[in-house]
Amino acid sequence: MRILVISDIHGNWPALETVAAVPHDHVLCLGDIVGYGPEPAKCLRWLREQGATMVLGNHDRALAEGIPPRCRPDFEWLATAAAGIGRTQLSDEERLFLTILPQKHSLVIDGKRILMLHASPADPLYGYLRSDAATWRAAVAGVEADLLLVGHTHLPFHHQFETLSVLNPGSLGQPKDGDARACYAVIEDGVPYLARVPYPVEKTVDGLRDSGIDDDAFQVLAGLLRTGRVERIDEKAEGRG
Repeated sequence: MRILVISDIHGNWPALETVAAVPHDHVLCLGDIVGYGPEPAKCLRWLREQGATMVLGNHDRALAEGIPPRCRPDFEWLATAAAGIGRTQLSDEERLFLTILPQKHSLVIDGKRILMLHASPADPLYGYLRSDAATWRAAVAGVEADLLLVGHTHLPFHHQFETLSVLNPGSLGQPKDGDARACYAVIEDGVPYLARVPYPVEKTVDGLRDSGIDDDAFQVLAGLLRTGRVERIDEKAEGRG
């Protein structure tokens, strides 16, 4: 069985459409379908059409419940600037659907016990942990699974601790590690691996330009999409403080 694992799509339909072409039997989505990007409704509808297994992300909850996403401080104004995109595009039924997504989900695939969540075992929605192995070794103490799937940080990694693997596929729609290609992972016959693929990023940039967000937010988000770096975030955030 070939499982496609994706996270942090953030309304980036051109990236999702590209990764969707990867041959797969099922899709696991680790949250943050919405937020920042120009086409969150199209992304959510594709996942539902595919019968994807999904868990809730902090931006999904924010849109569904009308609360702040509690993202890192220098991204708060960007999330606020783009929040209207999701409110406009998603129907009441779609926002209700987001509210019923679980924060954690366990399943067995090819004999492997898999635990899915968005952030960290102790705080599934908001816990932001560095990607180093020592941090995660401590964080997974007591986790009963063969494979823990997490997202949230937009940084891909794969750690093996005795019988437990921890895999973060990185961000499909908004990579932040200096590589702008869409991140994802595949679990094939029980074996996980990380992968990346280029996608037509200018289509996403054009969608953002047409979305009506303010120019400061557009410039920062467009730069992040094109480079996979957060170089201008701090400067712009300080200017709005």
